[in-house]
Amino acid sequence: MSSEPTGIIFDIKKYAIHDGPGIRTTVFFKGCPMQCWWCHNPESREINPQRTANATIGKTMSVAEVMKEINKDAIFYDESGGGVTFSGGEPLIQSEFLLELLQACKQTGIHTTIDTCGYADQSAVQTVMPYTDLFLFDLKLIDEMDHLKYTGVPNIIIHENLEFILNAGREVHIRFPVISDITDTINNIDSMIVYLKSLPNIHKINLLPYHKIGAHKYERLGMA
Repeated sequence: MSSEPTGIIFDIKKYAIHDGPGIRTTVFFKGCPMQCWWCHNPESREINPQRTANATIGKTMSVAEVMKEINKDAIFYDESGGGVTFSGGEPLIQSEFLLELLQACKQTGIHTTIDTCGYADQSAVQTVMPYTDLFLFDLKLIDEMDHLKYTGVPNIIIHENLEFILNAGREVHIRFPVISDITDTINNIDSMIVYLKSLPNIHKINLLPYHKIGAHKYERLGMA
């Protein structure tokens, strides 16, 4: 008899209004393949729970435990056209756990969104796609060497996954972080426009302004 799958979650945010349509619950998965210079959630990088002087960051949770939190606000999803957003970190790193949660949400009619950096195995993307209503897809830098420098990974896989999702006809909103002298250069913006114009079915582009809200987190984690 197999046990229920578990995952590592570092936060569950209620009444979120910037992570997809309506009022949402955002579930933050631990673990990210990128090392973005401007990351405002550095506690999401390491997949395992981390101890600091004052707290443990990250918690092992079952599908039932996460769904219990999600279902508490079902009335708000119904009234606002909201739902649940799986973010991180990178939720596709824990794809089996993510799939179980997506399926549980769809069984109760909850709108589902994945907020992804796109750097994941395409098999994971393909597995979760039928149960995902919306992808919030981060695009940062078009030049491959710049992408490698500022995020720690190349962007070929990211582009392949984005094109795979779009060609499947899924709804995608592009998220572009505006980082001074890194992503907001003329060359990057021009290249981004050319690339996005070459793609089908993009419904929306969101600009994400840089903020320093996460600066104190680096000190708390000993990463400053």
